[in-house]
Amino acid sequence: MTPSPLALYDPTLDLVLERVVDVAPRLVWAAWTTPELIMKWFAPAPWTVSECEIDLRPGGAFRTVMRSPEGDAYPNSGCILEVVPEQRLVFTDALLPGFRPAAEPFFTAAVMLTPEGAGTRYVARAIHSDPAGRAKHEAMGFHEGWGICLDQLVALARTL
Repeated sequence: MTPSPLALYDPTLDLVLERVVDVAPRLVWAAWTTPELIMKWFAPAPWTVSECEIDLRPGGAFRTVMRSPEGDAYPNSGCILEVVPEQRLVFTDALLPGFRPAAEPFFTAAVMLTPEGAGTRYVARAIHSDPAGRAKHEAMGFHEGWGICLDQLVALARTL
């Protein structure tokens, strides 16, 4: 049996945020897969998300527009690769919807959820093609930014 590509962690290429959160996997999943909810937590405040489109199927769109505090828009378009409800969501900006190649790929994201007690073991992995891409993403504030976003997701999920 071939191992899942997600099992092949490479610390020279991948960045990981792992934490146990006190909300159920179904709530974390809802926050990750509902456009109206994504818009409430997906960018670290004071940044915001002004648009979100999710077509929750392999080949479907995962698109957001982030806005800086100054109002500058940063669109991000990608393609969903894998959907396992309440367990795993994998998407990439290396492909556009319909598996069309993107001009400037940056990373693939894998969000993995495992029940742990009354909560969820949350693992978000940013997979890069080379060490330079990983280093760039880390320098952009991956750990701090994705950590803030997870805190925002958890606060939102507690209200669902």
